[in-house]
Amino acid sequence: MNQLKLQALLQSFLLEDIGDNDITSQAIFPLEEIGKGVFIAKEDGIISGLDIIKAAYQILDSSIEVTLYFTDGDRVATGEKIAEVNGPIAHLLTGERVILNLIQRMSGIATITNECVEALNDPSIQICDTRKTIPGLRMFDKYAVLSGGGKNHRQGLYDGVMIKDNHISFAGSITKAVQAVRKKIGHMVKVEVETETREEVLEAVEAGADVIMFDNRSPKEVKEFTMYVPESIVTEASGGITLKNLPSYQSTGVNYISLGFLTHSVKALDISLQVKEGNKK
Repeated sequence: MNQLKLQALLQSFLLEDIGDNDITSQAIFPLEEIGKGVFIAKEDGIISGLDIIKAAYQILDSSIEVTLYFTDGDRVATGEKIAEVNGPIAHLLTGERVILNLIQRMSGIATITNECVEALNDPSIQICDTRKTIPGLRMFDKYAVLSGGGKNHRQGLYDGVMIKDNHISFAGSITKAVQAVRKKIGHMVKVEVETETREEVLEAVEAGADVIMFDNRSPKEVKEFTMYVPESIVTEASGGITLKNLPSYQSTGVNYISLGFLTHSVKALDISLQVKEGNKK
């Protein structure tokens, strides 16, 4: 993750939660009271976002010591100790919820991504994400997909052209849309075109698309459509693909399968912070 962006986002998240101060923790615990907390996995999964523990506590109190026992992308089992923190109890508790919210979500995304990679069981096809992320959390969501063994699609509207059905309708055709884009963008920017029929696939090939996406197509259709696409053009399948039917897309010849559910409806991995008795400095 971009460390400058990470710091800025964490500061924003912490300010949202803390406001002027954590009136509960500060009222109960003087800053000289030191304690230890342990982040524990409460279910099996793939961990992601461990740098957030260090970065968030560094913002709150640079004296807090953080020890990590895993690396992002590692598999954790129920009851395993993920990390340990030592420092002023008030500050340990102040940062708890923001940290847990993020690493639970990220670990949930990493876990479902890993499940999809294993369910597909086809190393010739890469599982990737979409732009269906929570505003403000895209960097975290997409990093978590990488932790789970997936790949990232474009980061936003700014780093790749994706000509979808509405663009095509307004432009008049795939060819017109691609031609209009090519006049404006530089040679470093890829152009992807969304297609639904054999005719649209052939038009996208002729128009010079760099990537062709087969939208809401069955495994049989995906396998057929890939036959019309030269190897120099990347192919992607998306829409209507679930964890349950994902294995049916094995050996279809497509290069990527993009899955919105990796990030838009993720179940957080259960992680908790268990604290130990404190002591005075």
